[in-house]
Amino acid sequence: MPRSILDEAQIHPAIRQHISERHADIVKEVQAAIANNAIVVVGMRQNPYPRKARKALDALNTPYKYLEYGGYLSQWRARTALKMWTGWPTYPMIFVKGTLIGGFSELRGLIDSGELARTIS
Repeated sequence: MPRSILDEAQIHPAIRQHISERHADIVKEVQAAIANNAIVVVGMRQNPYPRKARKALDALNTPYKYLEYGGYLSQWRARTALKMWTGWPTYPMIFVKGTLIGGFSELRGLIDSGELARTIS
């Protein structure tokens, strides 16, 4: 499933470094969490779906790492960097064993089908 991303050759050399460094810290923080945790939930304040995802995982006594980046009116630029990196448009972003599985609805589907338990065991 190739996702359309602007080819580097089509980015002027003068701005390439600016693009690569823009909010790179938040992406690196999420990458480190993914590398060190079986399940990572990336969310934001005020959005009920990260809370629902965490509650579902808590109900299963499944350990996870939660990272929260601002609310609707704060840190939106940093969250946009994560959206651009993953291609996933909403929060939460849930990673299981390094793979982006989607958001709360997708997590709920994996739990209900038993696939989450099989994946993390």
